[in-house]
Amino acid sequence: MPRTRSPYASSISFGPGPPSTAIKAIIAANVVLFLAQSFGLRGVPSYSDAVTEWLGLHPGNVLGPLVKDGHLYVWQLATYMFLHGGISHILFNMLALWMFGTELERMWGTRYFLKYYFVTGIGAAILTVLFSLLPFGFAASVYKSNVIGASGAIYGLLLAYALYFPDRPIYMYLVFPIPAKYFVMIMGALAFYSSVGNIGGVASATHLGGLLVGYLYLKGVRIHPLSDVKYRYVKWRINRVRKKFDVYSGGRTDDWDRRIH
Repeated sequence: MPRTRSPYASSISFGPGPPSTAIKAIIAANVVLFLAQSFGLRGVPSYSDAVTEWLGLHPGNVLGPLVKDGHLYVWQLATYMFLHGGISHILFNMLALWMFGTELERMWGTRYFLKYYFVTGIGAAILTVLFSLLPFGFAASVYKSNVIGASGAIYGLLLAYALYFPDRPIYMYLVFPIPAKYFVMIMGALAFYSSVGNIGGVASATHLGGLLVGYLYLKGVRIHPLSDVKYRYVKWRINRVRKKFDVYSGGRTDDWDRRIH
């Protein structure tokens, strides 16, 4: 039986609605680790700092030369996304995750959304590490830094949102409505300028990496990458079998000389 809407219900809503499945899980993981960073464990005063040092992204540690014990801290390419530098940092990142990610997850499905989120986040980390190897002064500061935050993946979501909903208005500074496609262009330009100009270059390099990885991923692989790869592989195998056994498809109805096995 259909439900009727109450005439007293408000027609004004904010945001995309309740957080979806993956959004809830990601927010919960970020909050738990943020609390670990903030409060630590009783009797272990340096615990919160150890969490940030152990799980934050150190390009030098990932590459190895600066690590005295010789280990490569490759897990930091993923774990850095769940750490934040303050209440405002995690608040704005999780707000952006909810606002831009909820509708994308509903459209893509939870599995693909999570895949895209981690591809852009980890891809942004890899590009940040590569960026730190550039022979310039602004890159040296990135090499020795500790990068934390979900911004790389958030920028990837922002890019995807702009590609699928290019004319949706986004209120810059909560005042100026700008179509999503132009908003992303502005944010990308600011990230590039900041990275090269060393104005908050560490975070900006990761932001720019999230944009680049998101764009390449969506343009090159589209929405169902594994299904497309499997389809092309199966089609290739079928064509090989046809050639091997002299099997032909199609043809005219009066083509009696063609052999079909």
